[in-house]
Amino acid sequence: MDITCFDDLLQAARLQPEPQRLLFVFAASTVPDDATPEQKASHARGEGGELTPILCVDKTPGELGSFDALAEESRRTGQDWHVVFVAAMADQSAYLPDNKDVDQAFQRMTQMIKYGTIGALLAFDRAGEPIVFGAA
Repeated sequence: MDITCFDDLLQAARLQPEPQRLLFVFAASTVPDDATPEQKASHARGEGGELTPILCVDKTPGELGSFDALAEESRRTGQDWHVVFVAAMADQSAYLPDNKDVDQAFQRMTQMIKYGTIGALLAFDRAGEPIVFGAA
């Protein structure tokens, strides 16, 4: 199944034979403290910057009805974000993964984002539209 929108992601997760947990890492666009004035000006215009993970949330597909529900929940945290990265985690047993497994998965995801190795993750903007990152 091609994932072309957030609803496709939810449907694919719900159709899996094993229980799924969706892992969301919200990231903000930032500039480093040592950025040049030109880099800061470019970022202020909505260009450039780097993605910094700021919030991690895991949900089962049954806990999440839509992207709007996820976005509203994220707004209540007070954290401003620009991109949400998503991965799915299948459980090999009759139970959902324990928190240790989820924590390790979040650590891997945040490292992937920090180092720009995000090809295995799905990404959506604040409107729930898929983002495809290309080579710079």
